[in-house]
Amino acid sequence: MKLILTGSLGHIGHPLTTLLTQQGHTVTVITTNPAKQKEIEALGATAAIGRMEDTGFLTTTFRGADAVYCMVPPAQHTAPDRVAYYRETARNYARAIQDASIQRAIHLSSIGADLDKGTGIILGAYEAEQVFNALDGVSVTHIRPTYFNYNLLNFAGMIRKTGRIMANYGGDDIIPLVEPADIAPVIAEELQKTGKSIRYVASEERSGNEIARTLGEAIGKPDLSWTVITDDQMRQGMEANGMPAGLAADLTEMYSSMHKGDLGRDFQKHKPQTWGATKLEAFLPTFVEAYNNA
Repeated sequence: MKLILTGSLGHIGHPLTTLLTQQGHTVTVITTNPAKQKEIEALGATAAIGRMEDTGFLTTTFRGADAVYCMVPPAQHTAPDRVAYYRETARNYARAIQDASIQRAIHLSSIGADLDKGTGIILGAYEAEQVFNALDGVSVTHIRPTYFNYNLLNFAGMIRKTGRIMANYGGDDIIPLVEPADIAPVIAEELQKTGKSIRYVASEERSGNEIARTLGEAIGKPDLSWTVITDDQMRQGMEANGMPAGLAADLTEMYSSMHKGDLGRDFQKHKPQTWGATKLEAFLPTFVEAYNNA
């Protein structure tokens, strides 16, 4: 198959490109960074260098493909309207898909994308899903991963400074974790299917307290605890660390939705039939390194 991948060689893109080229597919990877070309070619794929805002470039690159994988690159912290950014980038993809007569598309979405309010930055994924759903004659699958393991790296400095994890979620909350490498095989599988669907991807479920104990044992702090704080404390803490007020508010709302159970309600109804193979323990060396360098 001729497959087009967006997202360059990130946490998902690198293992996905590797897997698809090993399977014998003709793969083109779109990147905005010319320096990635040699790395992409070393994996047996072709690099297409251009901007996501350039629908002409996207259309030309998409044309003739059997399927395309679309991810919206994360919005910059300084973006004035992150939800609008996700919506507009999805529209660029949609125009290119329609103009290139693509019939199969995979969209990297998120847990919580079923909700149209109260989820902070996840609202961008909701808006993007609506754009893809409006495509005429295109078989679209939304991949909804859960909480990425590497988000835990944000706590490394906090643990070093305060000796505990503090957030407006966690504690006894059950958090569905996913290792990005476990998402790649699901996308590869879906690229070769047809039909419209939504598919959640997760590697395991653990409580915040279990996560804290596991991380703590790895860094020599077996009594590490996870303290649940208020939304105001969460937002003020992020702002105090230099985060723009708008982003701090969006993240606080997203994690509050997780704590209340709203964000994961649909996931709980539609859990994966097959869970990812990579558990939290495999992530520990990465966390230990981040903690030691914090």
